[in-house]
Amino acid sequence: MSLVFVTSCSSTNDYEIFAKIQGHVTDYQTGEPLQNASVTLSPLGLSKQTDSNGFYQFEGLDAQQYTVTVQKLDYQPNRKTVTAISGEIQQVDIQLTIIPKK
Repeated sequence: MSLVFVTSCSSTNDYEIFAKIQGHVTDYQTGEPLQNASVTLSPLGLSKQTDSNGFYQFEGLDAQQYTVTVQKLDYQPNRKTVTAISGEIQQVDIQLTIIPKK
């Protein structure tokens, strides 16, 4: 009786060639997560809504510079610029300040 061992070597690399940008949107004063804030990624013009934890994520991005802009009713918009790097996740947390009532 002879034994045969079969092994497999994958010739493809499992390297991630795209970048991710993700983060949380919170209230500046309370630190509470802001649900349903609109998060826009420029120059692509992609938009997402934050979930119940204030979380958002953009995946499959090319390595380049982006601007993350966040807006929510009754809050002042805020934005941050970030450079996405292939194979990495850029954490971009943004705080919004409530618009003072007059």
